Amino acid sequence: MAINFANNSSLANITTLPASISGGAMTLISEQTASSSATLDFTSGIDSTYDSYVFKFINCHPSINNASFNFQGSTDGGSNYNTTMTTTWFYAGHSENDSGTYLTYGTAADQAQGTAFQKLSAGIHNNSDDNLNGTLEIFNPSSSTFVKHFISRTVAKGDESNDNYIAGYFNTTSVINAIRFQMSSGNIDSGTIKMYGVA
Repeated sequence: MAINFANNSSLANITTLPASISGGAMTLISEQTASSSATLDFTSGIDSTYDSYVFKFINCHPSINNASFNFQGSTDGGSNYNTTMTTTWFYAGHSENDSGTYLTYGTAADQAQGTAFQKLSAGIHNNSDDNLNGTLEIFNPSSSTFVKHFISRTVAKGDESNDNYIAGYFNTTSVINAIRFQMSSGNIDSGTIKMYGVA
């Protein structure tokens, strides 16, 4: 088999990829912007079109001090958000004044066959410059055979930087077809969530 080489000049002239090459591109499906919103719900566009769905959280700001950012899934199009899940959660932190650093497992934030909203962050302060950013990816939500795994990583700013790692699975073979995001208390004062499909 011959190996083909390309130089910088030829690469600069490429405008499209051959159909046989899959780029695994992310396709923006929808986005929502919070304005003192109790929840942000994605109730359409989650189907068998894509292998996984990625949610990007951009500058999400709580109305209540020290609220965490949470999510849950639905198997009935958003009528109920109480799907059984098992999760794990750990986080690292570093305070603004350099008084403390830590790396810890969040025993109060995981679930074992729970139906509560899953915590995706430590507490976010509601000062004007405090916010949360990050991602959540849900794999194969339309499978009627397997459980639905997810992974998330967020960074939240309070009086410290919190680097949060969350993973788990919806323990159901039913289709997950809606996702809700909310703060643990109060509203999502502002911020944007974008949903992408990944081929």
